[in-house]
Amino acid sequence: MPYRILIVDDEKMLTDLLSEHLQDCGYETLVANHGEAALACLEKKPDLILLDINLPGMDGLQLCRDIRSHVSCPILFLTARVTEQDKVNGLQLGGDDYITKPFSLKELTARIEAHLRRDERNRNRASVLTTPDGLMVNLSQRRVFYRTEEIPVSKKEFDLIGFLIANRGQIFDKERIYESVWGLEAEGDGNVVKEHIRKIRSKLRAASGQDYIETIWGVGYRWKQ
Repeated sequence: MPYRILIVDDEKMLTDLLSEHLQDCGYETLVANHGEAALACLEKKPDLILLDINLPGMDGLQLCRDIRSHVSCPILFLTARVTEQDKVNGLQLGGDDYITKPFSLKELTARIEAHLRRDERNRNRASVLTTPDGLMVNLSQRRVFYRTEEIPVSKKEFDLIGFLIANRGQIFDKERIYESVWGLEAEGDGNVVKEHIRKIRSKLRAASGQDYIETIWGVGYRWKQ
């Protein structure tokens, strides 16, 4: 799925030019010529926002401040303002970069690519949990790997792995694990946890030769630190 870029500028000729150029580069674009239209576009979850400061009514700085608490994507200011204080203001309000007009399409595209790569790395870093010997649990893709080998697990096995590794070092009894992974409304009891942990241990041991889940007799289970 292509990245989606929101272009906010009151110059329609410029937004049309940027939209056409970015579409040619393989991006999906959204266009807004004033602050209210930009706010309406947020529900479409842009991956990056190009934001002019000199907007009519609600200016770009105000708009940035209003939307930053709702979106985490990179925001790049496009503006003819060049003073140091303008740049400081924009960055303090949540902007990620500052591109002064006039600018080349080549430079703009390079800046966009750099910010999207950085944002993707940050999201991936937060969604992957690892162990020192090479076990990787990708929370966003819901996949488990030992080095380059994928370990097939069921949905509930993955949920259980994710719960324990995210709380590594903490001890949980079977009932607490069952409530956290299966939910309070599930029909069953903690005994099903024992069987799932047995299967998980077998799969992880076959791939890595390691035991990651420790039994604390009379208490429960924990993921080894």
